[in-house]
Amino acid sequence: MKIHHLNCGTMHPPGTHLVCHVLLIETAGSLVLVDSGYGLKDIADPRRRVGPARRFVRPVFDAEETAARQVEKLGFKRADVRHIVLTHFDSDHIGGLADFPDAQVHVTADEARGAVHSPTWRERIRYQRPQWEHGVKLVEHRPDGEHWRGFAAARELDAIAPGIALIALPGHTRGHAAVAVDTSDGWLLHTGDAFYHRGILDRRHQVPYALRSMETLVAFDLKKVRANHARLAELYRRGEPDLVIVNAHDPVLFEQVRARG
Repeated sequence: MKIHHLNCGTMHPPGTHLVCHVLLIETAGSLVLVDSGYGLKDIADPRRRVGPARRFVRPVFDAEETAARQVEKLGFKRADVRHIVLTHFDSDHIGGLADFPDAQVHVTADEARGAVHSPTWRERIRYQRPQWEHGVKLVEHRPDGEHWRGFAAARELDAIAPGIALIALPGHTRGHAAVAVDTSDGWLLHTGDAFYHRGILDRRHQVPYALRSMETLVAFDLKKVRANHARLAELYRRGEPDLVIVNAHDPVLFEQVRARG
């Protein structure tokens, strides 16, 4: 499978800058997105669709960064995107869903419950319902029966394409997940917001205070967030040659993996 690495939302929180790292996967039968970044409707109405968080993360809101525009620039049609696999339901990960209204949207059942079906009061504040009010076609998964590189709960998404797996990593949100993709060079593990900064993995780079504070503030379960940090750092230190770990927001990791082609 060929993977395109797209930045679908530059952001400038105090003291740092972030990307929204979205994967566009070419499979035999269709295109697949992993997350969607901000969308065209977010740019048109950021107050309603993104909410107060925009004042802290300070998105650029550039239409040319949306997945819709980038898919078209690559020579595809938006309708070619038939599946979107979400790491979680935060606004910077799902804003582009409305630009692909016919796509099936794959998510963990726990995340769907926390965002859509029965949110707590904190989750009602966190998530932006207008981003899925267009009639999103949810497909819920329970990654609970398989192992993947030491992670106990994974689910192969064979109905989309062989070689795509949804891996439960709750903590940042109730049903947060990572997505693993089998490429010609090995596996790419997109960990979403399981960590914000490469310093969590390599222990050499200092994590900016703003990111540490934001991660703590928004965590659904901070203990699980820190456990995920430890597991991912251990996996990184093993240095497995057929595995690359990325996340949703670190611009250095994004540029490194994009340079690999």
